[in-house]
Amino acid sequence: MAQQEDNLLAQRRAGVLLHITSLPNEHGAGNLGREAYNFVDFLHNTGIKVWQTLPLGVPHGDGSPYQCLSAHAGNPGLICLEELKQNGWLQEAEQCDSCQAGGDYNQHCLVAKAYTGFENLASAEEKQAYVDFCSDKASWLDDYVLYVALHNEFSQQCWNQWPTPLKERKPAALKAARKRLASVIEIIRFEQFLFYRQWMALKEYANNKNVLLFGDIPIFVSYDSADVWANRAVFKLDKSGEMSVVAGVPPDYFSETGQRWGNPHYDWTYLKRTKFSWWKQRLRSQLEMFDILRIDHFRGFEAAWEIPASEDTAINGKWVEAPGKELLSSLQKEFGNIPLVAEDLGIITPEVDELRTSFNLPGMKILQFAFGDTDNNPYLPHNYDQNCVVYTGTHDNDTTVGWFNSINDHDRHRVYQYLGNPQASMPYLFIGTAFSSVANLAIVPMQDILELGGEHRMNTPGTVNGNWKWQFSWHQLSETQVARISNLVKMFSR
Repeated sequence: MAQQEDNLLAQRRAGVLLHITSLPNEHGAGNLGREAYNFVDFLHNTGIKVWQTLPLGVPHGDGSPYQCLSAHAGNPGLICLEELKQNGWLQEAEQCDSCQAGGDYNQHCLVAKAYTGFENLASAEEKQAYVDFCSDKASWLDDYVLYVALHNEFSQQCWNQWPTPLKERKPAALKAARKRLASVIEIIRFEQFLFYRQWMALKEYANNKNVLLFGDIPIFVSYDSADVWANRAVFKLDKSGEMSVVAGVPPDYFSETGQRWGNPHYDWTYLKRTKFSWWKQRLRSQLEMFDILRIDHFRGFEAAWEIPASEDTAINGKWVEAPGKELLSSLQKEFGNIPLVAEDLGIITPEVDELRTSFNLPGMKILQFAFGDTDNNPYLPHNYDQNCVVYTGTHDNDTTVGWFNSINDHDRHRVYQYLGNPQASMPYLFIGTAFSSVANLAIVPMQDILELGGEHRMNTPGTVNGNWKWQFSWHQLSETQVARISNLVKMFSR
């Protein structure tokens, strides 16, 4: 099968960027059910061979997949309840009577009912699969399920606000909590089993259709997470567990004041001393789930922007070096040739480029960034080499139609001048440009295939409201669009 090739990133392929929550669903966000398989069929039928998603972790209340409760756990909101009904574990008429909140709470309640059905009706083979899953994932799963149970018990408060014995992970307090919350913990554990079961089934289906799954690893993890609570030594925290510095990026294309993400920084001295075992465990989880991976904010492996925790913006930070070469060498030694894409956008220095190229990792090219006033702009297609991934735009960009409608006449003239005053209109002009380039992999957000405007963008960096909620519906996809994307795939040997 395709995912067994020596270097998945060395062949010409086309891909689509679409998060699971953006799949069609009449009753809420997209999930791992029938429409996910329909989307794989769409990709297969058009010749597109890569499906890129955003991170699949458990988000906080803002819904951002880049700030999650765990670096390993999957979002239980993506579980398809319909499959549980088909298995007989959940009855068609079952309601969540005790929970009126709806949304994720309702989903959790119905999964709890499905657990009872699983206990009563699952085959011996299925029950053994659950036991095996809990054993295989115990290194992160045991901490995660307790963390979520406590997080819920303390009204979603971050772990640094919990009673001191639990905050400090005193063995007696942890033991008592596991006993007190045993039934709740078991449901949270079962959620993870269901998520992984459904995801791995989708992955097998996609791979059998010659579609590779492309995942995303945020370089930093959330402070409010099982990872930080259970592994405080991995992060730059003081003796009481508080952050004195936080992660972000300086002022750039996206924001005049930079972005203050608020994540903890890594204690690289500790990570080196432990032979990067925490990072190895993290990568192992993701390599099981995906064929290709992207490291978001790759430049943080060379140097990261440290902001005093007391600062409200990212302006007054400083660059602090990281041992990227040692880390990547260690990961390469452990896993061999990793199909890893480096997100190298923003302020990129020669040192960051050297780190990326020394490990032969493809970087990213964004067509929306290409048309300033210089011909040596690295995002212009004539400056590409094959070992890169070209995007019309990413989840952080406006849609291509929205972007093109917002730029001035001078920049619009630059676009048409560079592309030879073509008759094609946006966004297919950009899609064709991406596909015709020498880049081995060309990725197009689903919004661009559907020719949608800026009101359909996925995320606006530096804002907190209205993001991560976009969904498409099949009626937005025309036969003409299917034919156009299929023809471009064939025309440019992708």
